[in-house]
Amino acid sequence: MDIYLDEHFDHTPFDKRLNWHCEPENWGIEDNKLLMSSDPKTDFWQKTHYGFLADNGHFLHTDIEGDFVMETQVEYHFKNQYDQAGLMIRISPDCWIKTSIEYEADEPNKLGAVVTHDGYSDWSTQDVNDDLNIVFFQISRVGADFFVKYREDSSSSWKQLRMTHLSDSKIMQCGIYACSPKDKGFTAAFKYLWIGKLQG
Repeated sequence: MDIYLDEHFDHTPFDKRLNWHCEPENWGIEDNKLLMSSDPKTDFWQKTHYGFLADNGHFLHTDIEGDFVMETQVEYHFKNQYDQAGLMIRISPDCWIKTSIEYEADEPNKLGAVVTHDGYSDWSTQDVNDDLNIVFFQISRVGADFFVKYREDSSSSWKQLRMTHLSDSKIMQCGIYACSPKDKGFTAAFKYLWIGKLQG
């Protein structure tokens, strides 16, 4: 495996291959972490159940061609219901995957993955303890198949959240995201973004 990107957010500017989709008003580097404070009424979702379309979440990404493995560590400082942050891959507004913990005010938080294809989103979830505020995420691509995994610390094994078939598009955007569908106040702290290229 060849290392494509190994960004530890210990200085600015960070890797010049990283670009913003909907840059948040407030973000910065602090204590070797990227702090992303999401703007209010930001989200990524397409139609299913709720009927609305949202494509204005914050997404720091690089372009990747071919098969890859991508990882990050996220620390959550939740404020409002539906606050979320994690990994994302994106081909278009109608075709993408995101994985995160989503904050729920009156029920357990949701660990899950959203797969959006042909303009419709689906969401697979599982309940997690509210005190789980640091999570590692991984997305890997093999052809048109994608594998979403997580773990709670760096020494534990990866656990599979989702396996899905999305697209064989040659190039896609890959990186970290955050959004706050309700209001401001949420900050996600990303420790690193690592991407390795798989050899065919």
